[in-house]
Amino acid sequence: MAFSIRLTDEERALAESYAKMHSCSLAEAFKRALFEKIEDEYDLTVGQEAYNEYVKEGKKSRPIDELFKECDL
Repeated sequence: MAFSIRLTDEERALAESYAKMHSCSLAEAFKRALFEKIEDEYDLTVGQEAYNEYVKEGKKSRPIDELFKECDL
């Protein structure tokens, strides 16, 4: 799938600089950035859902020192 995007001269210069810095084409830079953003937002959503479930089930955290003592560390 191909698509086009309109950029200002300043945005294009920034994107080209980013691509050059990472030794990739402009298209590859946009593709990487897009999928990194998608992955980050997905991870945040999954983490928040897991935390909400943890709290909903009444679970509580405890100090790490307690775990260390329990494990004889």
